[in-house]
Amino acid sequence: MFTGIVEELGEIVALEREGDSARLTVRGPLVVSDAVHGASIAVNGVCLTVTDVKDDAFTVDVMKETLDRSSLAALAPGSPVNLERPVRPADRLGGHIVQGHVDGVGEIVSREPGDRWDVVTIGLPADLARYVVEKGSITVDGISLTVVEARDDAFTVALIPTTLELTTLGRKRPGDPVNLEVDVVAKYVERLVAAGSRP
Repeated sequence: MFTGIVEELGEIVALEREGDSARLTVRGPLVVSDAVHGASIAVNGVCLTVTDVKDDAFTVDVMKETLDRSSLAALAPGSPVNLERPVRPADRLGGHIVQGHVDGVGEIVSREPGDRWDVVTIGLPADLARYVVEKGSITVDGISLTVVEARDDAFTVALIPTTLELTTLGRKRPGDPVNLEVDVVAKYVERLVAAGSRP
């Protein structure tokens, strides 16, 4: 489990395609400081399993399902990525409950700069809109954010200076893809309500 509080802005070192899967090597000195084979690290909000650690980088295997459901396939050497290690039971939950299971890929529609922040509009797949509510939580490229406005085809978020400086969202432009994970609690509630309404 993650919190959506990005620990480090890493960098893609290599992306090797292997048939319908890929091997990704990521530089991230902070997150590899205690990483071991089998550890989980979220890369742009995607929970991945470490297969190798060398110096300040780690390697992960990315299966077809993950490539199809996320924007990881669009990365290239030099691409910046948001990195987060899993939360420990004794840690503060600074963001919200994030699983690292991407629900879909959205797209930056626009950004409006403010005095110290940007308001960013992000388009989302129609089947995810029902889980996005004003003042609710959403994860964008692994970043826990609060929804400012929710529409049927998009939502807006306000990015504070820290988010602009320390995450990939400070560099994303209209047309860029982003990984989206909606609030897992909303999905469970929907499932339970549907089950309870059956005869």
